[in-house]
Amino acid sequence: MVKDISIAGRLIGASHPPYIVAEMSGNHNGSLDRALKIVEAAKHSGADAVKLQTYKAATMTLNVDHPRFRVGGSNPWSGDHLYELYEKAHTPWEWHREIFDYGKSLGIAVFSSPFDATAVDLLESLNAPAYKIASFELVDLDLIRRCASTGKPIIISTGMASLIEISEGVAAAREAGAADIIVLKCTSAYPTPPEDMNLRTIPHLAQALDVHVGLSDHSMGVGAAVAAVALGAVFIEKHFTLARSDGGVDSTFSLEPAELQSLVTETRVAQLALGQVSYVPKDVESSFRRYRRSLFFVRDVPAGQQVLPEDIQALRPGDGLPPKYRTAVVGRTVKVAVTRGTPVSWAVLA
Repeated sequence: MVKDISIAGRLIGASHPPYIVAEMSGNHNGSLDRALKIVEAAKHSGADAVKLQTYKAATMTLNVDHPRFRVGGSNPWSGDHLYELYEKAHTPWEWHREIFDYGKSLGIAVFSSPFDATAVDLLESLNAPAYKIASFELVDLDLIRRCASTGKPIIISTGMASLIEISEGVAAAREAGAADIIVLKCTSAYPTPPEDMNLRTIPHLAQALDVHVGLSDHSMGVGAAVAAVALGAVFIEKHFTLARSDGGVDSTFSLEPAELQSLVTETRVAQLALGQVSYVPKDVESSFRRYRRSLFFVRDVPAGQQVLPEDIQALRPGDGLPPKYRTAVVGRTVKVAVTRGTPVSWAVLA
């Protein structure tokens, strides 16, 4: 079994409630005050952590007006110029310390996805408790090695990746010194249709890579997260906003506070319900055991008479012999007279 991992003192593993991360991303909409309110709302909703993204537009792409630098396909950012999108969505570096400090004052962890080595340097100066490798950065093994060299837990998201690419990322992290690794099943579609999530991959990833596994969830609602926990996920990441109607680069597939609270509640119920393999009746069932069916005399039978099939019936409560003894009872002699409603027992049979 993979050992438990600790992020800011909170243990993560199969025997603990799932670790829930509220992904702020660009949902601050360019306002530090809104960013702080998102941290506060995440705390009040029961999340364990808030995650940022640490980059500058210039560390992500080039400011070149060419079709290749525009977002294609069908998604919330289709047609956007990459540089302008990242300028709008990035979390200014000068905000980071205040966001980290505010999270600490509230008792909620704050960490980030760095997108280059300079971002890691900034986050190290803030004593970030963990590092998240975004799906699009999984192939940047140098970035993975830089994060791993800090000795902090590494969370690796796997959208678009083959098992070989995921294995290479995990190997790079381990070779660079990472001892605590969580791999997140992810589908890079925004929002993700449930039928494209393939959550049965979760236990396969855990077995193939010998790591804790979670879910980076871009679907709508909380159902996929609950299913992921039932399949062994110990870590759930969801985009989070104060209100989708406020708009923002990721708002359309983000949870609102009441929904995040529901996710926290329901995934913890799922984790508790998993329990262990058991065929032993639980204590909570004990008061109901006697209401199972058992054999009763349904007619008066005098002493010395044989029991006929129509003399007995399987009924509630369970005070008599189990129904499986019906054939053994029929034809036996009654030693003492019994009245209708008497439980069948060996004591009254010859």
